Amino acid sequence: SKKKGLSFEEKRVRMMEIFFETKDVFQLKDIEKIAPKEKGITSMSVKEILQSLVDDGMVDTDRIGTSNYFWAFPSKALHARKRKLEELESQFAESSQKKEALQKSIEKSKIGREDTAERAALIEELAALRQKKEQLKSEIDKYRECDPDVVEEMRK
Repeated sequence: SKKKGLSFEEKRVRMMEIFFETKDVFQLKDIEKIAPKEKGITSMSVKEILQSLVDDGMVDTDRIGTSNYFWAFPSKALHARKRKLEELESQFAESSQKKEALQKSIEKSKIGREDTAERAALIEELAALRQKKEQLKSEIDKYRECDPDVVEEMRK
């Protein structure tokens, strides 16, 4: 039976294991030799996986002379996780404060807006007055052409 290939994410995890287990600095050619033997990552995909790890900031790289060196130490990953955790915790705390402030403002807004018979009557009256206002506006628009100011404007 054929052996199922590793997923891209599995290859990334195994590549990180190489760095964390050896705690060493490598050149691309060294990783291309080690990865297929120890971790079963095909040598053709090593460069692509390594580049994705560098892009995500999980592996550091530096050019010294004409060579590129790659490294990743467990302590850096730990610090990165701690920073991310602290950042998320501060965002959570900030969001919680915003939520509390909004809850208080909602409670404050509800004061004086309790549903009472008087309030219902006033709301109904307001709606009726608004409707009357719209009706009167439309009536004024009908007679606009007879308005002396408008007739004067048209003469000019």
